[in-house]
Amino acid sequence: MDKQFNRYYLFSITIVSAMGGLLFGYDWVVIGGAKPFYELFFGISDQPFWQGLVMSIALVGCLVGALLTGMFSDKYGRKKLLIIAAVLFVWSAIGTGAVSNIWWLMFYRLIGGFAIGIASNLSPMYIAEVSPANMRGRLVSINQLTIVLGILLAQIANWLIAQPVPENSTPSDILASWNGQWGWRYMFWAENVPAVLFLVMAFFIPESPRWLMSKNMDAKAEHILEKIGGREYAEKECGDIRNTINDVPEGEPFKTVFGKKFRKVLFLGVFLAVFQQWCGINVIFNYAQEIFSAAGYSVSDILMNIVVTGITNVLFTFVAMYTVDRWGRRHLLLFGSAGLALIYLLMGGAYYFGFSGLPLLIIVVAAIACYAMSLAPVMWVVVSEIFPTRVRGAAMSIATFALWAACFLLTYSFPVLNSAFGPAAIFWLYGVICVVGYVVIRKYLPETKGKSLEELERKLIK
Repeated sequence: MDKQFNRYYLFSITIVSAMGGLLFGYDWVVIGGAKPFYELFFGISDQPFWQGLVMSIALVGCLVGALLTGMFSDKYGRKKLLIIAAVLFVWSAIGTGAVSNIWWLMFYRLIGGFAIGIASNLSPMYIAEVSPANMRGRLVSINQLTIVLGILLAQIANWLIAQPVPENSTPSDILASWNGQWGWRYMFWAENVPAVLFLVMAFFIPESPRWLMSKNMDAKAEHILEKIGGREYAEKECGDIRNTINDVPEGEPFKTVFGKKFRKVLFLGVFLAVFQQWCGINVIFNYAQEIFSAAGYSVSDILMNIVVTGITNVLFTFVAMYTVDRWGRRHLLLFGSAGLALIYLLMGGAYYFGFSGLPLLIIVVAAIACYAMSLAPVMWVVVSEIFPTRVRGAAMSIATFALWAACFLLTYSFPVLNSAFGPAAIFWLYGVICVVGYVVIRKYLPETKGKSLEELERKLIK
């Protein structure tokens, strides 16, 4: 990092904001470990409708939370919304573990979804707004790192909390066990450790200086920027921010962002958000059991393979953090699109010709590695930096809403497509989508590495 910047201060506020990402990852995955036990507790283990409703209700909250964040973060600020997200995470974690009625279970999962929608929107945006241009990619990528660490943390917590289930246990045995009565509750309650920490620490981070200037609080913004990079840096940034803010008339953010002037940049943000989901990699995470079963793996081997893919995801996120400010966002996105298209070609061929076992596992790990160092973190970096300051909250909420809607369509469509066409055809389809993504990124997305948010605003909004 450049020596002129207060590295400790920058890293501290980045980590606090990125804890929203950690809780996003934890809350999204923890339910998977609790699922076998709460389904027996609530008597829905043989009722697919209720199983699907409980699992997907949080996604409804994500969609609503993402939209509401755009409405309120541009009006009330980034910090207040991060604090609200922390409160919702705590409330959801306590409530979900305490319920004895399935309707209350879904209510608290919905609350958790609201928190995820806010955090997935605000955490990367806040980090981008406080980061100097030459280190913005690395700092925003920390949010993606905390997401995958949150996923691993949930998997580890579930594993440590659950007591071993003896072989030949009947559903009634499991229901009567500690796991069936209390273990699944502690899986949710364990989220309170990072959630309470996030809530306390969120009060001590500064407001986004760019939001402050959009509300004519220049003195406060300059003080924060001076603490980040010194007097000269603060004066230069404040002047640049003020000039670009004056270019965008104040008004209703959602109405403004849909105007002709912002059409290109809004298209780019929404496309990247949807493409990050429709490139297909989350199918491997969400349906690992079906994918590895089709490749001939046993249940115990499948659990080990899931651990391997999780570790791969974390390791190659570190690769993205190292390369994003060196190679550039556009190069990494193009690399990821082309790499996944080739890997899906091989994966589809493996299923088509009946290959199984280790060759398929190697291909899956390669796909996750490619995704983790490119599309997964870099999409959040680009989307958090391409929108103008005055409408960034509204534009980010639209892109995040599109991401969660795409996530729902991807997750919902896989079982149907898999049943109708088989895994080979599905992964070839994802390969075609990756080719389309490559073409669009190459044609429309400029490199954003090393440019201030105001420089990007002048370049993209013409």
